[in-house]
Amino acid sequence: MITGKQYCEMVISGCNHISNQKAAINALNVFPVPDGDTGTNMTLTISAAARELQNMGDCTVAEASDRAAGAMLKGARGNSGVILSLLFRGISKGLKDKETASAKDLAAALNLGVKAAYRAVMKPTEGTVLTVSRVAAERMAAYTEKNTVSETDALAYFVQEANKVLAETPEMLPQLKQAGVVDAGGKGFAVVMEGALAALMGNPIQPVEEQEPVSDTVVDEVALREEDIKFTYCTEYLVSVDETAKKTNPADLRSYLESIGDSVVCVPDNDIIKVHVHTNHPGRAIEEALRYGMLINLKIDNMKEEFRARQKEQPEEPAIAQPVKRYGFVSVVAGDGLAALYKDLGVDTVVEGGQTMNPSTADILAAINKTPSEVVFILPNNKNIIMAAEQAKELSTAKQAVVIPTKTVPQGITAMLGYDESMEPEEIEAMMKKQLATVQTAQVTYAARDSVFDDHEIREGQLLGLIEAKVTFVEDEMETVVRKLFEAMAEKGGSYVNIYYGQDVPEEDALKIQELVQQMMPEAEVLCLPGGQPVYHYIFSVE
Repeated sequence: MITGKQYCEMVISGCNHISNQKAAINALNVFPVPDGDTGTNMTLTISAAARELQNMGDCTVAEASDRAAGAMLKGARGNSGVILSLLFRGISKGLKDKETASAKDLAAALNLGVKAAYRAVMKPTEGTVLTVSRVAAERMAAYTEKNTVSETDALAYFVQEANKVLAETPEMLPQLKQAGVVDAGGKGFAVVMEGALAALMGNPIQPVEEQEPVSDTVVDEVALREEDIKFTYCTEYLVSVDETAKKTNPADLRSYLESIGDSVVCVPDNDIIKVHVHTNHPGRAIEEALRYGMLINLKIDNMKEEFRARQKEQPEEPAIAQPVKRYGFVSVVAGDGLAALYKDLGVDTVVEGGQTMNPSTADILAAINKTPSEVVFILPNNKNIIMAAEQAKELSTAKQAVVIPTKTVPQGITAMLGYDESMEPEEIEAMMKKQLATVQTAQVTYAARDSVFDDHEIREGQLLGLIEAKVTFVEDEMETVVRKLFEAMAEKGGSYVNIYYGQDVPEEDALKIQELVQQMMPEAEVLCLPGGQPVYHYIFSVE
């Protein structure tokens, strides 16, 4: 049976495993535009849970899974992170009220997780993490129903089947096959579950040397309550191994440390053993280590004292803003110019974020609570932020939240221009969604990686022209890509064109682009404004 402590170890090991491999998972992204990246977003999401579980101590599997799911829900970033959090939220519901979990319990919980993830996605795409998790969970359920197996064998079967389905994803999605890769989200979930399996087998994944390990994170930074700190002293040291010492096997040292504490890291590296443990008896941890050799860089921190000190230093969390009006707005946007523009249009709270900077569910929820209105409309302005906004909406209990699914900055601006405070919330939502179709959006950015995408062979650093967030043109010269974008958009016509130039674009260059656009659309009113946004050299809107 899987205990609460084992579940904590499984999540932490899964977190370490995907953190170690996040760069490789990021490289699987077929979309060449710079973005938050699947590996990074999934790592940040599960890291929120791993930090929470450091201090759980003795607990049931229901308590551990609930704590992990709650942390991931608030820490979710990007679509891949949100889906990962939903999978774990479903798992926690399947393990509710359970002291321990059997193989069948785990199989049933995984299937609930899959259903939760599918329900949240409006148009599920097969060949993604959804497919990988669903098929593997279904096969695991059938396997545990027909066979009497251990929890370890059941999870090993799940991981095996997940990797089989993952290998088939290029046949399900043409973009994957064209790029010669498997689905990044599916790979990320498989890696997390491989890490969980390693912990269940007694060999939890440790962080690679170059990275800051989850277990070495200063735990008091994430402890929400002092009573969560079961072991007071964070004890760290290096052991310089002496071959003539009484003991030489690092595994024995690890076993001893686990008997007197938790959050144990005991990693041998040639003639050094790196040790980290949370314990109420640091003297014992030191005495035992001296049997292996000489201690170096000894450090002991009282986590409860540090927690109390920080609580005194930190200002109290601001109360939820009292409503002073009926309607308010939250917008996600990057760039001083764009943020100022949204403020001028009536947005109360701007969350800094966008491409490469996906805010978490908790970031958006905090912005909702800061907004001094009864009803808060949320403008994500990026397709990879919409799901996090939807999660924040569900978590918002103090205020009614409404998500307007804006995928670009110009869509958000157009929605704000159509706002009518005399309407009811449902009417405003319907009107704003209708307004989104009245604006065309184009963007110019650069290729973050070599790629083959939608029949485009793309070299890193080339200019990408996007229409409605889809790569449409690949060029080497700015004037060429802008000309092609407006030739394509001119077919639908437009009376107003806005050009928002990015933080690295000189004003004189932007004015030349304005002159080019005016020549191509002589009847339109063309404005050129400093957006200050990163990643995108230019954002264009045509209405």
